[in-house]
Amino acid sequence: MITTPLIIYSVLAYVANPGNNTVSIIDIETNLMTYNILVRSIPYRLAITPDGMRIYVANYGDLTISVIDTIANAVTATIFTEGNPSGLAITPDGTRIYVTNEDNNTILVIDIATNTVIATVYVGTTPNEVAITPDGKYAYVTNAGSYNVSVINTNTNTVISTISVGYKPSGLAITPDGKHAYVTNKFSDNVSVINTAINKVISTIFVGYKPSGIVITPDGMYAYVTNAGSNNVSVINTAKNTVTATVFVGDAPSGIAITPDGTHVYVTNEFSDNVSVINTATNTVTYTTDIKSNSFPIRILIKNGM
Repeated sequence: MITTPLIIYSVLAYVANPGNNTVSIIDIETNLMTYNILVRSIPYRLAITPDGMRIYVANYGDLTISVIDTIANAVTATIFTEGNPSGLAITPDGTRIYVTNEDNNTILVIDIATNTVIATVYVGTTPNEVAITPDGKYAYVTNAGSYNVSVINTNTNTVISTISVGYKPSGLAITPDGKHAYVTNKFSDNVSVINTAINKVISTIFVGYKPSGIVITPDGMYAYVTNAGSNNVSVINTAKNTVTATVFVGDAPSGIAITPDGTHVYVTNEFSDNVSVINTATNTVTYTTDIKSNSFPIRILIKNGM
């Protein structure tokens, strides 16, 4: 009997580098940078399809989105947008991508099968980040200029609620159970916790200076927040909504991602040109991966192995 050998792919981290218009690949097993993919001007944020086959990169500098094939690790398509794309999120069923356009206060809804825009949703001023609930029914958008969060019904692509938060909301993450959204408020030095059942802020947590990115552990027990102004990461216990640890990393930490098993958090340090690896059991930095000089790594995502 002839059997087909099982191919196992490594868990990989993809890092957006606006300084040299590339996306770097880090092998999580070795924590070494293995490859650079050239994209377009000022890559800013990234999103990956549920099957892990494609990564979408928002190129803030030239109003485009690059589509990367994760097997070939090459750009296979370019989508032209209507404004400066910033944040992006893909629906759990992998059919649509939601993109924030900062300069025209809209969200573009893109059909992934055709890479074409199928809807435009007007939100608040300077939409920044977007996250979609695990059931795919709602998209939450941080509006940095109007200090609020828009809630979009993804079935009708209409705004159904607007929630006031702190000053210059930036990062956004939704708990695995979909019950809470955590929002970093960059110039308030805090995190707003939104109850998604009633779309109201139920708690405010003070963290470090200029909080930016945020990620929640797979078990939903902790949120990790990058504080770009104080060069550290705050660890929030989500049951108590209190900071339980502070981890010092590199200069101007911004992007953050967590491994599928929840054991390590990866942090991009924009002005250090490197990535810090945090062990979540001890909340200590166990490794630092160098990225090319003047690459200014700003965001990161992690692709599960296959």
